Amino acid sequence: MRLPKLKDQPAIIIAAFGSSSRGQAAMDAVEAQLAGNFADYQIYWAYTSEIIRRKRGLPSLLETLAKVESDGYRKAVVQPLHVFPGTEYQQVKESSLYFPGLRVILSETLCHRWDFIQEVLEEVSGDFLTGENQINLLALHGTPLAADPVNMVYLGISHLVSGLYDNVYAATVEGIPTIQSVVSQIKKDHARTPFTRIRLIPMMFLAGMHVEKDLMGDQDSWRSMFEKMGMDIDCPTITCGAQEYFKGLAFRKECIQFFCQRLKRALDIMKYY
Repeated sequence: MRLPKLKDQPAIIIAAFGSSSRGQAAMDAVEAQLAGNFADYQIYWAYTSEIIRRKRGLPSLLETLAKVESDGYRKAVVQPLHVFPGTEYQQVKESSLYFPGLRVILSETLCHRWDFIQEVLEEVSGDFLTGENQINLLALHGTPLAADPVNMVYLGISHLVSGLYDNVYAATVEGIPTIQSVVSQIKKDHARTPFTRIRLIPMMFLAGMHVEKDLMGDQDSWRSMFEKMGMDIDCPTITCGAQEYFKGLAFRKECIQFFCQRLKRALDIMKYY
């Protein structure tokens, strides 16, 4: 019986939530950028969304780890494409670190550290409105779980931007700070200094259904709330191919380079194990 030759170099596994066909344009750009930065490594992909996996026949992280092991690798670095280290990141951690037969290092998320968050804010700030009576609202994903430690990060970002910028707020779609509490604060500030325009800026990897419906939808959306206040609303977009998309972090090349930095650090650490 012939066994595969064991490889000394670690494999790279990119763990992504996954996307519908509309989000694939951003994912293709991310894949190309990662491949260009790590051409000397074998890159595998895994998907954490069960719904996306069923729809598109894509592998889970456990399936990909098994594939990596069967291909003769003894070591692997898992790079999640998650923005914050929330519940999904913890699930990736459990699958990665307790998989038998492989020595695995789990890399960090985009906003895993406070200096990382400030780097991302600096990149996103290029789209901030700066005119008089104009404000910006960062849209974070959030979590419905009150006991999730990542809530500290969302609240921290809200506090951070209020100190760094005069016209920037932050709210989550599924947690705290809630959009209702932030709208209440904006109304109070609006009474003192009437705002004429607001820009909704998603700090989400893919600006998909949450942006299309929750933020910019016609009914019961963030947009409809601010329209009732007499404000003009927009959201940054980007043209890819012949189509226009809302500008999630996946379309920001600098943010993907930040992921590459996380991955390079994890690969450097792997040299000692």
